[in-house]
Amino acid sequence: MAGLYIHIPFCHSKCAYCDFFSTPRHSDTEAYIDAVISEWHHRRDALNETVETIYIGGGTPSILPVKVLDRLIAELPENATEFTIEANPEDVTDDWCHYIASTPVNRVSMGIQSFNNTELHTVGRRHTAEDALKAIDRLRSAGITELSCDLIYGLPGQTLKSWQQSLDLLIDLRPPHLSCYLLSYEEGTRLWAMRETGKIVEASEELSIEMYNHLIETIHHAGYVHYEISNFALPGHHARHNSSYWLDKPYIGLGVSAHSFDGRNRSFNPPSIKDYISRGGIGTSIIEEETLDERLNDYIITSLRTARGLHLDEATERFGKTAADHITATSRPHVKRGNMALHDNTLTIPESQWLVSDRIMTDLMKV
Repeated sequence: MAGLYIHIPFCHSKCAYCDFFSTPRHSDTEAYIDAVISEWHHRRDALNETVETIYIGGGTPSILPVKVLDRLIAELPENATEFTIEANPEDVTDDWCHYIASTPVNRVSMGIQSFNNTELHTVGRRHTAEDALKAIDRLRSAGITELSCDLIYGLPGQTLKSWQQSLDLLIDLRPPHLSCYLLSYEEGTRLWAMRETGKIVEASEELSIEMYNHLIETIHHAGYVHYEISNFALPGHHARHNSSYWLDKPYIGLGVSAHSFDGRNRSFNPPSIKDYISRGGIGTSIIEEETLDERLNDYIITSLRTARGLHLDEATERFGKTAADHITATSRPHVKRGNMALHDNTLTIPESQWLVSDRIMTDLMKV
C-alpha cells in the first residue's frame, strides 16, 4: 500500500493559527497544477507499490477552479481505495459538490473548526457556522457521504460551554470521521503575535484538559473510535491515508513543501512556488539524510500517537535488539506510573494521557 499526497498552497486568506506553507495569492494556479502533473509523471514509477490512497490537501484545494482541478484529477490513479480532498465551507457550493461526486474523489475533509461565529472570526476563518451546516447538507445531497470534519478546542475566548455546543452539534450530524485538535501557537503565525501583544489570551492548561475530557466522553458515548490522538471514526471509517503515515507506509508528496517517504528515506520539496513552477516540478526534491536513531525516533512518535501502539517485536525487527531494549528501559518508569501500558509486548499511551503524550514520547527518544 502506498499513498499519494498533493499540496495545494493557495488560500483565500491566511488563518491566524496556520503555519503550513500557503499563500493568499492564487494567480498561478494553472501553471502550478501543470508543474504538479509534470512532477507526478516524473516520479510515479519510483513507487514499487500500488497507490491505494490519494489526498489533496493544502492550503485550500477547494479554491481551485473546477477546470483546473479536473485537469489534475484526470492525471491521477483512478482506482484508489480512498481519495480525499480538503475543502472549506465557503467553497462548498451545489455545483462544486456535484462536480466532486462525478470524479473518483470519494471523501471530503472539511475544516469547520467551530460553530461559534465569534470564535471563527477571532482566528480569521472566512465562513460562518451557517455556512458549515449548509456545506454538510450540500455534500450529502450530492451523494458524498464519506465526510471528515475538523474542530479546534482551546480557541481564544472559547469556553467549556461553547466547546460543548460545537462538539455536540457536530456529533448530532454524525459525520463518519472527526479530527479534533488542541490549538497550538506556532511562532511566526498571526496568532502567536496576537498572544505576544496581549490581544488574545491562550486557554489555560486546566481548561484545555476539561475540553479534552469532554471530547473523550462525548465521542465514546456517540460510538466513535479514538484511534489516534486527534482522530475519531465510526467503525470502518478511519482515515486510511493518514493512517499510512503513522504506520510508516511509503508515500509520494507532490507540490511545494510536500514530503515523501520511500520506506527508508524522507525527502521534501522546498517552499517556493516560483522555483517549483519554473522547474516544472522536476528536480526540486531534497533528500533528508536520517541516522538510524532519527528513524527510530520517527517510529516512536508515529507509533505512540495511535491506539495500535508500539510493537516491540516490530521495533526489534526494524531497528535491532539494542533499540528495542532502549525503548523498554526508558518506558519502564512511565509504565510503573501508569502513563504507559505494556500488554502482549506492545506499548501504548492511555487515552487519558494523550493530551500530554509529547512529554512521554520525548523520554523514549534517542538523543
